[in-house]
Parts: sequence; structure tokens; C-alpha cells
Amino acid sequence: MIKPRLHTACLAYVQERIDACQAAIQAAQESANSETKSSAGDKYETGRAMAQNERDRNTVQLRQAQQLQGELQRISPETPCDTVRPGALVYTNMGVFYLGISAGKLTVEGQDYFAVSAAAPVAAALAGKRAGEEALFNGKQVRVLTVE
Repeated sequence: MIKPRLHTACLAYVQERIDACQAAIQAAQESANSETKSSAGDKYETGRAMAQNERDRNTVQLRQAQQLQGELQRISPETPCDTVRPGALVYTNMGVFYLGISAGKLTVEGQDYFAVSAAAPVAAALAGKRAGEEALFNGKQVRVLTVE
């Protein structure tokens, strides 16, 4: 079954983002701590403010990645799906989509899949559809071939 492998690939993608954000936050903190007060006090304050802005930006990205991780944890990849919904693996005439998070193109066992969130336009267009049904997306008819 491919869905658990896709789910694991999405979890790995999110974990990489979390790790990168945590490392960037740590680096920004170390940068702020290493700023030394000089005779040019404005330079010191500017350096600390820039480090604080960087830390804040990475904290927001960390929270977003943790939200994605939470969304993935609510999906059971072993649960079969017969309609297009979160957790579904959807084969269409435009490609194969795993509805979990927006992680982009994933290659598993030599096959390309597109990990998209349920809010992605293609997923929204196909929501609730079953095998054999069609939807209009970007002016093109998308046919659902199978749903797992």
C-alpha cells in the first residue's frame, strides 16, 4: 500500500521544516547574544532588533510547520477512502494526488505523486467526488479514475 509511504514522506517533509526553523531560531538567538555594546550604540540596537525580527519570523514558520504536523497526525493513511477527502489518494487524468498537506511533488517507488492540502484548488474542485466523476479545474475537465 502506497498511502502510508506517502504519509511518512509528508511527515518527514514537515519534520525537516520544523528542524530548520528551530535551527534558525537558535542561530538568531546566538547572534543577538553575541552582539556587543560598542561606542556606536545604535549599531548594537540595530543588530539586536534584526536578530529579534529573524527569530520572530522563524517562530511564525515553526508554528505553521507544527500546524501541518498536527493536520497530518489527524489523518490515518490506512483508512480506505471512496470519495476525495483528506487522507485520500486520488488517481486522475492529470496526475496522482495525496490529500494531506501541501508538500509538492513526492517520488515514491519511482512514481510521482503530488501532496496537496484539502484547501488546494485542485482538491477543492474534486472534493466529494468518486471514481468515474469529473470536475472542472483551471478550465479543464479532471476525471477521477480511482480513489484509495
